[in-house]
Amino acid sequence: VGSDLTVEEGQEAAKRAMLNFLSVVNANLGGLDRIESFVKVLVFVACAPDFYDQPKVANGATQLLVDIFGEEIGAPSRSAIGAPCLPGNTPVEIEGIVRVRR
Repeated sequence: VGSDLTVEEGQEAAKRAMLNFLSVVNANLGGLDRIESFVKVLVFVACAPDFYDQPKVANGATQLLVDIFGEEIGAPSRSAIGAPCLPGNTPVEIEGIVRVRR
């Protein structure tokens, strides 16, 4: 992001990464209805050395959570970190912690 992709394209990549994250959570929980809250989301952004808008890119992922789950469940604490490259040449990678109901 910042050389090959715009911030807006990075936000779309972050949304796709979050959808992949949600699909993994869904597969492991047997449904997203067991999610009590999203505790923490860490967003890695592959970006140019002079790119400083990693939080704007991360907004694509966390806004999706709020849109789907609402503020109370879908608004996690968040960090956005720039990286020179990510595995598989992906523009965004996401790690998260989810609190689930028993």
